Amino acid sequence: MYAKVKSVVPLSDYRLLLTFDNSERRIFDVKPFLSKGVFAALADESLFRSVRVCFDTIEWSNGADDICPEVLYAISEPAEDIEAVC
Repeated sequence: MYAKVKSVVPLSDYRLLLTFDNSERRIFDVKPFLSKGVFAALADESLFRSVRVCFDTIEWSNGADDICPEVLYAISEPAEDIEAVC
């Protein structure tokens, strides 16, 4: 069974604070995706900040949503000191 995204908060430097349904908080770096397809538009910071939870993953207002929750979890890092990443 995979962890589902319960909340998302956009951070500086194109990172996201994700909270999963197992109560883990993890940091996902979107920068590697900014050169790929529909994600390139997220270089616009106002669009990047439009991120929201949709079902068990995330999406942006431009329709970018092709990152499954398993990938979000697997390639994110634990948010150990949340004050340091904000």
